[in-house]
Amino acid sequence: MSITARVHHNVSEIDAADWDRLAGTGNPFTSHTFLTLLEESGSVGGRSGWSPLPLVIEDEAGVPAGALPAYLKTHSQGEYVFDHNWADAWQRAGGNYYPKLQISIPFTPATGPRLFTGGNPDLAVPLLRVAEQLCEQNNLSSAHATFIEPAQLPLFQEAGWLLRTDTQFHWDNQGYASFDEFLSVLSSDKRKNLRKERARAQDGVEIRQLTGAAILPEFWDAFWVFYQDTGARKWGRPYLTREAFSLLGERMADRIMLIMAFIDDQPVAGALNFIGSEVLYGRYWGAVVDKPFLHFELCYYQAIDAAIALGLKRVEAGAQGQHKLARGYAPVPTWSAHYITDPGFRRAIADFLERERRGVAQEQLWLGERPPFKKG
Repeated sequence: MSITARVHHNVSEIDAADWDRLAGTGNPFTSHTFLTLLEESGSVGGRSGWSPLPLVIEDEAGVPAGALPAYLKTHSQGEYVFDHNWADAWQRAGGNYYPKLQISIPFTPATGPRLFTGGNPDLAVPLLRVAEQLCEQNNLSSAHATFIEPAQLPLFQEAGWLLRTDTQFHWDNQGYASFDEFLSVLSSDKRKNLRKERARAQDGVEIRQLTGAAILPEFWDAFWVFYQDTGARKWGRPYLTREAFSLLGERMADRIMLIMAFIDDQPVAGALNFIGSEVLYGRYWGAVVDKPFLHFELCYYQAIDAAIALGLKRVEAGAQGQHKLARGYAPVPTWSAHYITDPGFRRAIADFLERERRGVAQEQLWLGERPPFKKG
């Protein structure tokens, strides 16, 4: 089959039905709606350092048959897979690491498909060859696909990309009917600790799980304050603009679970989650009060409650965080894949990744020996 490759400058240039047909509908972050609202709100593009560059291949009839959610990056912020040392090494050797090609969902360390083929895996390698050619023809140092769903890893391996692994902490729903049933599988000390934390967090606080029309505009105003505070402390500046939250409320409210804490009917903290077909994705949190364990309650325990109620299989509560292990979240590997244009630099990165994988494997083994669950 002959194909035509096209480079677009916005996802909004691509028909929404075509994009969602290729990406699938199970992951809210890969949807045309989410990616275009990032563009429309100014969260990507402009001076953000994330310039949309989605790649599409078309069949003989001109119908889109595959796509990549790609961005031209001038820095390494908002990726959660850290390559700053690679950039420094390449710059010291006299090269220009930036710009680079990033195949990912901006600011979103959530696993998902990165090769949009509409269910046709034979198009995966051709898609990656397009990305490679784009790098080579435009003197880009590299291409990086991050937080790849495990089912797509063999496709990147087939294309010869270098694989990298890290660790996140996810909660798996084993068919629990309630939070108490989940607690029953934990060790006695962990069970008691969680109950104490929940009691202290909920004392004097009303917690609401809001979705759809229940997310009022004033709640987005409050959450923006929470988000700015957390963003300023963690990242230096928030990634999303205020308009992005308004557009989320207008266009994706049914796929959002906003968990908010109120004191005297005033919102004081909140956690933003996205609802997938099988997964609840925790994204942002913030607060204007300093209340013990409120972070754990809103981000971890309430997320478990919501996932059980919605019949979801898993909670992904964001990047890093060994403290999640004691709260019922288990370590799982996450994956990225990397194409390095310079052969010598590629060999150096491959050696680094081999050593890093051994270290990550040892860490995962150590974490796996410390589960919060009952033994036997």
